[in-house]
Amino acid sequence: MAPNFSGKWKLDKSENFDPFLEDMNIGLLKRKAAKVVSSEHHITQDGDNMDVQVIATGEGTLLSQIPLGSKGKHQKYTVGGSFTESDFNGDEAEVSTSWDGECIMEVHKTKNLEYTLKRELQDDNTMVLHLQSPKGTQARRIYKKM
Repeated sequence: MAPNFSGKWKLDKSENFDPFLEDMNIGLLKRKAAKVVSSEHHITQDGDNMDVQVIATGEGTLLSQIPLGSKGKHQKYTVGGSFTESDFNGDEAEVSTSWDGECIMEVHKTKNLEYTLKRELQDDNTMVLHLQSPKGTQARRIYKKM
């Protein structure tokens, strides 16, 4: 039985995120903003059908430096299918999804690069996003249920 990711999740901490972003050719200003900006994932799941709202939260002037489209996004997809979105570097990405055991694997492909994101439930109150850059740099974004 597939895990249910439904709930509201708030970023608790990031591990190795700046080197990951650097590998993704994200500029210094956006990387600094990523250190002070948090995010929430509001997820509704019905079997393989996912509805994910990602909301950037935070205070201060650095949030205003993030392009408007990067302050949040809304993804609706069926695991096993694909969808298109604007990625955090501004490029259009084709995202392929699949189940990897009890995790959701996303492969993001833009015209310039490809990276992976694996969504995992560690326990009922902890969701982890495992990221891997094209150069192999790994990062983790750890979310706690709100």
